[in-house]
Amino acid sequence: MHTKSPDHHDAELMLRVYELRRESVIREARTAINGQFWPKTYDDAIAITRADHPMNAAFRQVSSYWEMVYAIARHGIVNADYWVEGNSEGLFLFAKFGPHLERLRKEYSEGAFSNAEWIANESAQGRRIHEVISARVQRVVAG
Repeated sequence: MHTKSPDHHDAELMLRVYELRRESVIREARTAINGQFWPKTYDDAIAITRADHPMNAAFRQVSSYWEMVYAIARHGIVNADYWVEGNSEGLFLFAKFGPHLERLRKEYSEGAFSNAEWIANESAQGRRIHEVISARVQRVVAG
C-alpha cells in the first residue's frame, strides 16, 4: 500500500476524479444506481449485469468508474486513506453487492469489485467508511 503522506499530486488527481464525476453521463448513471438500485437477492443483483436490463448501461458506467478510481490507490499511485476520504461513493455500490459477491464472482466475473474490496479492507479509512455505508445499505434493503 502507498504509505507516504498525501501530496499535491494526490490532490491534483483527487480534483480530476471529482471533475470527471460531474460529467453529465456519469452523473446520470450515478443517480440511477445510487437511488434506484437496491438488490435484496442475488437475482436482483445479477439482473443488472444483463444487457437487456434498463439500468445495465448505468451499472457498467458506475462500476467501471469506481473500479478505475480505486485501482489508483490499490496500485500505490496515491495515498489510499486520503483517496477514500474523497472517493467513498464507490463503496456504496460495493456494499450493495457485498452479500452476493462470492456468487457474483463465480457466475459473472471473478474480478468483480476487486479494487473496491481492496480499498474496503486494506485502507484504515476504507474499512471505517465501508462499515458505516454497509450498515446503511443493509437497513435500506431490509426496509
